[in-house]
Amino acid sequence: MSKVWFITGASRGFGRAWTIAALQRGDRVAATARDVSTLDDVVAEYGDAVLALELDVTDRAAGIAAVQRAHEYFERLDVVVNNAGYGHFGCIEELTEADIRAQLDTNLFGALWITQAAIPIMRTQGSGHIIQISSVGGVAAFPMLGAYHASKWALEGMSEALAQEVAEFGIAVTIIEPAGFATDWGGSSAIRSDSLPHYQAARDARAAGAARATPPAEATTAALFAVVDAEHPPLRLLLSTHALTLATKAYGDRLAVWEAWADVTRSADGVEPTA
Repeated sequence: MSKVWFITGASRGFGRAWTIAALQRGDRVAATARDVSTLDDVVAEYGDAVLALELDVTDRAAGIAAVQRAHEYFERLDVVVNNAGYGHFGCIEELTEADIRAQLDTNLFGALWITQAAIPIMRTQGSGHIIQISSVGGVAAFPMLGAYHASKWALEGMSEALAQEVAEFGIAVTIIEPAGFATDWGGSSAIRSDSLPHYQAARDARAAGAARATPPAEATTAALFAVVDAEHPPLRLLLSTHALTLATKAYGDRLAVWEAWADVTRSADGVEPTA
């Protein structure tokens, strides 16, 4: 059966790639963007199969209205993809209050508003799939991305709780965790804090690491379709070998530290740690 999608941040990157791929396979898509004219070519090619909606996901009322409009237009809602977001580059000391609030407003609260709007529709249907676009940065953390990590780690915790809450209604939740792809995430869509000289070495190291080749966003479509078409989709899915390598190392490091400090941990039960 064809599916009805609601995809935020569809103007470029993953959102645009997934919107077009879903339409190409015969699905229908409500695609949102802050500048809806960026979707004119998609509407021209796919006609009534796509509903282009102007949306800033930080506007809760507008997000709810957009989900309701999509449901009215297509009469169901099978897959919601909370993709809208951006990366904020800046060391923790460099962040302003406005910086961190803006990052959370888009990456965390934007996803929350859309999710809250979709749940009643999916619960009434008895089915649905909410896809939260996180990052390998929702598993591991790196210098200069503290605000971004804060938003994605919060999104992952919220979504893991959500998955348990809505499973009985036939609603699945999957957290997608990509590593680097050619989506302009680190380019013009990114925000950067005013820099302090103390962190120049961290910036230089990041610039050197950014030279690694990244696959195109379109390379992820088969993986996304495998998830949304699965009878029992996963709670989490890493995207790319690089993401798997980074996540495996992060969890391995944590396990090693927990094991090394296990006696101290157990001392909290009233047992003295061994020498």
